[in-house]
Amino acid sequence: MTSQVKHYHNNGLINALERLDEDLDAGPTNFNKIEEGLFLGNLTAAKDVHTLVSNAISHILTVDSCPLPKTITDLKEIKNKFMQVTDIPQEDLLSYFSTSYDFIKEGQEKGNVLVHCYYGVSRSASVVIAYLMKKHQISFDESFKRVKSCRRFASPNKGFEAQLKLYEVMNFTIDKTNLQYRMFRLRHAAVKVRKVKILPQDCMDVIKPDPSLTSVKPDPLVYKCRKCRRIVASISNILPHSPSEKPSWKNVKWSGDLSNVDQCSQIHFIEPLNWIENVSHAEEGKINCPKCKSKLGSFSWIMGCKCPCGAEVTPAFYLVPSKVEFSNFVQNVQITV
Repeated sequence: MTSQVKHYHNNGLINALERLDEDLDAGPTNFNKIEEGLFLGNLTAAKDVHTLVSNAISHILTVDSCPLPKTITDLKEIKNKFMQVTDIPQEDLLSYFSTSYDFIKEGQEKGNVLVHCYYGVSRSASVVIAYLMKKHQISFDESFKRVKSCRRFASPNKGFEAQLKLYEVMNFTIDKTNLQYRMFRLRHAAVKVRKVKILPQDCMDVIKPDPSLTSVKPDPLVYKCRKCRRIVASISNILPHSPSEKPSWKNVKWSGDLSNVDQCSQIHFIEPLNWIENVSHAEEGKINCPKCKSKLGSFSWIMGCKCPCGAEVTPAFYLVPSKVEFSNFVQNVQITV
């Protein structure tokens, strides 16, 4: 018996076995060692004190719909972290990669960490793959290969796989200026709106500031209302699309040099802006100039819009080109420090 295991034994964890017997899910304990101090497994493994003790687990990261029972979370010798994630391709797992990295890193430094979801196949495997990518500065393919060689069940769903590839493109961080990432967040927000009819608080980041407001670094390229000349969007708010394509955040071309991308300009698709009336409280509506009230376009979180070029964009927030004008002049900004 190692000193760590004795520590668990002497602190009464073995006595918790009897309390957990009736709580364990059907099916065998299933887990694998990925590298020194890092294990990947299923829910049963995380609820099995025999497993926790024999492997001297000091940290448990739960990536599941429900947290572990109190019989585990109340154990003082084990630090727990719960990330509520469902195993569907539309789920945003990417936003958890930073906090999960910090937790796993701490677990490896102080002891042994077990990362699990229900089956230990998709959610938890994706988190471990992301961790290895950042820790070892390796590609998704290489990290997936390492995890797969240790746990043959590992298989992120298609949505998580695409998010891991985007994570690689962003150099293992969250780059909020990255167009592909902004498209990803917007699509995720649209899924939420479809469910609850309004934009949830945790998706408010997709609503961008009014470009007409004073800024330290104003964008010199803007779109103005053709009638009153009020700035309504900057060039950075434009969401490009290619003719006859359905733009997808999964397409890595949106993270590259857009000068090499065939772009359509028959309709100006934009990010949702906070001056658009009811943009966060309605599934769809009209876009009117906030100054003169002229109709500039429309928006729809759920139905989207089909451009004359054949491209289908969902969700869609668009300005009709005949209603706005492009300008490369921005009034000088005074900065108060």
